[in-house]
Amino acid sequence: MDDCIFCRLVRGELPISKIAEDEHTLSFLNIVAAHPGHGLVIVKPHVENIYSLDDTLAAAVFQATARLARAVKAATGCDGVTLFQANEVAGGQTVFHFHIHVLPRYKGDELLPFWPATAPNREALDAMAARLRDVL
Repeated sequence: MDDCIFCRLVRGELPISKIAEDEHTLSFLNIVAAHPGHGLVIVKPHVENIYSLDDTLAAAVFQATARLARAVKAATGCDGVTLFQANEVAGGQTVFHFHIHVLPRYKGDELLPFWPATAPNREALDAMAARLRDVL
């Protein structure tokens, strides 16, 4: 897509601080970083979200993400790493080109508020598992 910011980065039209690149993916530092070392891994072809990823791209992006997570941990000395990936507006997606954030995390940094914990009963869990199996 001509106006997609990540497609423009893949085409080399905008500057990036590149970390890695392969046939299917590109990794670079986020210019709006939560911490130094906050990287993004994107798929090179324009794929809007996880629902449209084929198996080849899905495997490639998660392999690249695992490599970047190990590099972020080693290079920053962070206490942990959070992977963040959002789909659709309701899911928090703001750039509509598939990407995964690799966030270095530190004890007490209070990034990314998490959902309130609930404890569904076994029957509700089993019913949802059955619905998901039916769709798969």
